[in-house]
Amino acid sequence: MSRKKVPIVAIVGRANVGKSSMFNYVLGTREAIVADEAGTTRDSIHGKANYDDKYFWLVDTAGLKVAEDDFEFTIQEQILQAADSADVIIVMTEATDTGIVTEEDRRVAKLALKTKKPVILSVNKADKVKNSNPDDYRKLGIKDIFFTSVTQGRGIEELFEAVADLIPAASITEEDDRIRVAILGRPNVGKSYLFNTLAKKQQAVVADVAGTTRDINRTVVKYMQREIELMDTAGIRRNGRIERGVERFSIIRTLSAIEQADICLLLVDANEPSVALDQKIAGMIKEAHKGMVLVISKWDSVEDKDAFTHDSLTPRLRHDFDFVPWTPMIATSSVTGKNVSKIFDLVLEIDETRKRQIKTTELNNWLHKVTDRHPPAGLKNRQPKLRYVVQEEGMRYPSFKIFGSQLKYLHWSYRRHMERTFRETFDFHGTGIKFWFIEQHQKREKQEKEKNPIRIKIKRNKAR
Repeated sequence: MSRKKVPIVAIVGRANVGKSSMFNYVLGTREAIVADEAGTTRDSIHGKANYDDKYFWLVDTAGLKVAEDDFEFTIQEQILQAADSADVIIVMTEATDTGIVTEEDRRVAKLALKTKKPVILSVNKADKVKNSNPDDYRKLGIKDIFFTSVTQGRGIEELFEAVADLIPAASITEEDDRIRVAILGRPNVGKSYLFNTLAKKQQAVVADVAGTTRDINRTVVKYMQREIELMDTAGIRRNGRIERGVERFSIIRTLSAIEQADICLLLVDANEPSVALDQKIAGMIKEAHKGMVLVISKWDSVEDKDAFTHDSLTPRLRHDFDFVPWTPMIATSSVTGKNVSKIFDLVLEIDETRKRQIKTTELNNWLHKVTDRHPPAGLKNRQPKLRYVVQEEGMRYPSFKIFGSQLKYLHWSYRRHMERTFRETFDFHGTGIKFWFIEQHQKREKQEKEKNPIRIKIKRNKAR
């Protein structure tokens, strides 16, 4: 099997050069706040983008601006963190009639180039300048220069063509039977304590200070003759609480850990069990189709607990995480060692579940029963038809292709109903699954293209 790591593309630059506008344009959203006031973006914002059938995380970072006490720190830390996390760095500056490059631009470009990562220069707001001369910006030392305008959509396609050329469709690791487990959660919920307890050694820094872990710590252990790679990640903070510099890219590293993992351990503090951010992280894991265990940490610190405490807490968490009802839940204490070894047993069980293959006849028997009992609703003369289903081979998670017609009219509630009945029929406890709904005419068109491929060469307007 191959393992895909989604590349990361970071946009960096001084304040108010149009980074957030570019981010929104590429993702087609209004997720980042856009305003004329410099420094509007305080936290790094991320989204998954797709260009030329290559997926990547696009990161919009806060603007680098002069500050009396922390300007140098902010530049150094943010660029260095971008270097550690990103596969491609886009340095953005602003086009001017005079072609003057600011000292801030020079510093950003210099630090970006020192990372030895691929760097591309975007000279934005080019629509405001009559004659743009690439030579004015070559002094920054960046080879590939693109003049862009978000308001006019100018140069953006060429820019991301170049980005797509620099990132792989997938990073393939060597074939192995190792299970990769990411430990996730908010800061100070006990991730590093659990990591150390599982690893039986002090590899991670453990402290009662939120945000101690800023990188992904890794170690490999053996359990029941299986290799398990543990990954301890930095905690994800609530929006508006991400500190400058190092903390900005902690969420990107966490996303990267989710992408690399087979199974995620989501830690929830037993003393603070119902937090919206925990649910957000669970949603990220679900969207990535990973295995998941909900670990109730710090069970030893719960005051006045008795035999009924666990039974009263479980329904509350099940309600809060009702969108992932398939997730097993376990209460642990890294101090006393309560249930820690059982985590390994759950990991092995979920790994076996994720590898499970179901016969096509069994899948189609399920599909026919579902549609016969409760046919999907549609519009007049627009009735969705679900004809057959197959399981994809060579995937690291359970993935199923469902073929039919008029599938765009299939309501989201019916898709949810299908997953619920599917899980009732087949045991996929502890792991996310993926349904692909494919129009049959799309399959025929793909087959025709494979027989008669059409190659189109796109001419780039690239300044060198």
